[in-house]
Amino acid sequence: MNVLLDNFPEFRDGFIGTVSITAVSSVIALVLGVVVAGFRVSPVPPLRYFGTAWVTLMRNTPLTLLFLIFFFVVPEILFPGMSPFVLGSLALGFYTSSFVCEAVRSGINTVPLGQAEAARSIGMTFSQTLRIVVLPQATRTVIPPLSSIFIALTKNSAIAGAFSVAELFGWQKLMSDKGYDIVPVFIWVALGYLVVTFTISGLFRLLERRMEVAR
Repeated sequence: MNVLLDNFPEFRDGFIGTVSITAVSSVIALVLGVVVAGFRVSPVPPLRYFGTAWVTLMRNTPLTLLFLIFFFVVPEILFPGMSPFVLGSLALGFYTSSFVCEAVRSGINTVPLGQAEAARSIGMTFSQTLRIVVLPQATRTVIPPLSSIFIALTKNSAIAGAFSVAELFGWQKLMSDKGYDIVPVFIWVALGYLVVTFTISGLFRLLERRMEVAR
């Protein structure tokens, strides 16, 4: 307990950092994932090729390598002076977007083809059909895998601690450098991650129940 009480401001900053990078990168992953999923089912070949290339590249690139690219290559070429938090959120969001894309695409495939054909028969465009008809029906199927994806994102955020982003795993490194016993430090770090992951799981369970009632 002394490890936590004596260093509570640092632990608090690390916990807030983990929650912040999880929230921001989740939004990035969700928006990009839905857009790329739309590309993957698009009738326009270049968009389908781009979507396939995006998923293939992101899913097969180690996350640590992606962090290295964002922290040491992107600032040199595109956006110099970006904060470590923004770079970490982008790296984590881009990586996770490929998994969100595949979850959303699998949900889209569960919607009967007749739904899209009926929408097109009354003059809807592809984007209108996807937004108004297909995605709302696919949401019920997509919610459970998205829960697992965002929980995995929370745990993956630990990598950001090695790149000067204030989060829980960075606090663990700080405490280790101060000479504290590693066991209680890891217990508090694990409890911090459990709070975040249980919260995400609870939110998705609540959302799933609401969608079941709507059904």
